[in-house]
Amino acid sequence: MTPLQDGLSFEHVSQRVERLPLAADRRPHVTIRGLSKRFDNTVIYDKFDLDIPRGELISIFGPNGCGKSTLINIIAGLIPADAGQVLFDGMLLKEIKFGYVFQNYREALFPWLTALDNICYPLKMMKVPNDERRARTEKLVARLGIKLNLGLFPYQMSGGQQQLVSIMRALVVEPEILFLDEPFSALDYEMTLFMREQLQRLFMESGTTMVLVSHDLEEAVYLADRVLLLSRYPARVADFTPVAAPRPRGLSTLSEPEFVRTKAHCLNVFQREVRRS
Repeated sequence: MTPLQDGLSFEHVSQRVERLPLAADRRPHVTIRGLSKRFDNTVIYDKFDLDIPRGELISIFGPNGCGKSTLINIIAGLIPADAGQVLFDGMLLKEIKFGYVFQNYREALFPWLTALDNICYPLKMMKVPNDERRARTEKLVARLGIKLNLGLFPYQMSGGQQQLVSIMRALVVEPEILFLDEPFSALDYEMTLFMREQLQRLFMESGTTMVLVSHDLEEAVYLADRVLLLSRYPARVADFTPVAAPRPRGLSTLSEPEFVRTKAHCLNVFQREVRRS
């Protein structure tokens, strides 16, 4: 076991996991068709189409203001689309379970609740009995190998611990899909590196489809199975780049030739889109 910061630890996965390309006949997890959205006179999306594969971690990257967060907020139902349809295996959002991790962990957690009660909160809203929701939370924590005092209040925890609690709160409902809106942007660099490792572990353990908005290209490529590169608004898919690096990924991944080539390709696409604007 490798010691980690803030009293947290994870059992390292010794086996490297290959991520295979999406089969041609495999049904996408999320289907977006004809999505349109404008703010005042600015058209962010205009008849936008996208398929999101099941069981993959998708990073969204693009120029500032291109609509990265807007996209996942529309998919997650936090803001309405002007037109278009979003389906999850043919179902509407209200028919599935999903999780959302916000950028600002300090505002996302309830300060008057302990870490355990924060994680349990969505289950409480689902009318799950108290004993069952505590058992489900403890089972999640045990399955992920997390060592953390769940009796602490948010103000007694580090930023990384608070964001980890936010992620577990989103996972406790056993979501079919998890959205993360720049979840590490409010953390310092040391804690960001730490949390990237934990998110990768959570993804490998849960197998949940994840959609991550990132403003850091290296992070986007490092974490993803595919990087969705957007153009400036009205946004279109500039590229949907697969990342072939096996998991678990570590520091050595960053210097591997295939990773370097993938990152360089994404950077070229990004710069091309910036020049076009």
